[in-house]
Amino acid sequence: MAMSSGLPDTVWHADALGSSHVPGISTGHARLDQELPGGGWPPSVLTELLWAQHGGGEFRLLAPVLAALSAAGKAIILLAPPQQVFAPAMAQLGIDLKSILLVRSEKPADRLWATEQILKSAHFGALLCWLPQARHDHLRRLQLAAGNTEGLSFVFRPAAAQGESSPAPLRLLCQAGPGGQIAVDVIKRRGPAASAPVMLDARLPRAIARHIRKITGRGDASRDAPASDSISPINVAHAVDRPVPARTAA
Repeated sequence: MAMSSGLPDTVWHADALGSSHVPGISTGHARLDQELPGGGWPPSVLTELLWAQHGGGEFRLLAPVLAALSAAGKAIILLAPPQQVFAPAMAQLGIDLKSILLVRSEKPADRLWATEQILKSAHFGALLCWLPQARHDHLRRLQLAAGNTEGLSFVFRPAAAQGESSPAPLRLLCQAGPGGQIAVDVIKRRGPAASAPVMLDARLPRAIARHIRKITGRGDASRDAPASDSISPINVAHAVDRPVPARTAA
């Protein structure tokens, strides 16, 4: 039976992508936008990004939207990234470092508390938080808090969590592919399951490619080296810096 066009957009066919009165924010990857309800990253909800390994391409995947938000003067909050952030590579991805606020927190309970407080503040363009040990009830609380924001909220969890239930309306399974590509499998969305992963061309920034070439002696690092956003160890001087001390979770 055809749905009436007068019905609210909360009513949708199970065999079609859902819609929303709030449009998504373009991911900067046209093929991925086509697979997401609203045509991009959804604001005011949790987006769960599951990765097989740290540094597999997280920042390269999000670089287009983070660059756009930072250009608009919106704050980008990084909460408990597992590796030091390589500032030259971030800059080459087009992200304004002055817009980045780095929040360090070691204890899982402190990370959850800090994430919830940031979501309640609602004053950010994008929140990226690494919560590998978050449970369903934790994510439920964060999903409710995200409803009061207009920003983008990304939660990074290990790929092993894909079999667990999650309140996040959008869940993507991501992994590094050959030649700097990123394979993105939409495992949960408002609509039918995706038929195949989306392959995104997201090559390494020159700063990281040069670093890999230096330590490995390989000629074409941007093509041959593993796709990684963070090279460890990295001198602390390359971590994201701000004119004022970064906030830390209690």
